[in-house]
Amino acid sequence: MRYIKWFFIIMFWVLVAAFFHYTLPQKDIVRIVDTYEKRIDPGENWWFWAQADVGTDGTVPNRDVFFIQAVRENGRVIVYRNEDTGWGWPPYFKFDTSNLQAEAANLKSTQADPSYVIIKHYGWRFEFLTAFPNAISITPVDGPDASKGIPFLNIIILTLFFMVVYFIWVRWRRFRRARLDPRLEEMQDNWEAAGDAMSDRRSRFSRWLGTWRSK
Repeated sequence: MRYIKWFFIIMFWVLVAAFFHYTLPQKDIVRIVDTYEKRIDPGENWWFWAQADVGTDGTVPNRDVFFIQAVRENGRVIVYRNEDTGWGWPPYFKFDTSNLQAEAANLKSTQADPSYVIIKHYGWRFEFLTAFPNAISITPVDGPDASKGIPFLNIIILTLFFMVVYFIWVRWRRFRRARLDPRLEEMQDNWEAAGDAMSDRRSRFSRWLGTWRSK
């Protein structure tokens, strides 16, 4: 039972960590090499896509999605999607997909004459699930060694989250000590008393049978 309890605790925190890693903004220093638009038919991976651009018909099963192709300093490629989040989740309130695509196209550079940018995004890149991180903003920088800055937003959100978790945990411990533990102890005492009474009855019954055997 103890191992099952720890299994569920570990799984819970793994899911929490995955949720925050996917949702919270991250920053990459890359060189934009191309931008394009592609018709997408979301299927089993629909949860990795945002929504149709705000103001367009979101009832059609497929739509055009902007993409930004980039290369890291070490030569590894990364592809970002560029979709509105609107008023949905995650709450980035992104409505400027077309403007961001124009910025990305204007900041394209070649390997011979590189220009680097910081792309803020959320999400993961999964090749086998055809999932792409969603670009939120693009900021030109001097080079690949530029500072990404301190992630104040991530720090604030995670701090608030753990404060809430700690508050709930403290309240739960107090409730358990004040209400549950006494009840559990009372139930255990009742079970032990019932067991003792049953043992006593069996003992007396055995003694009674013994008197008949002696006759």
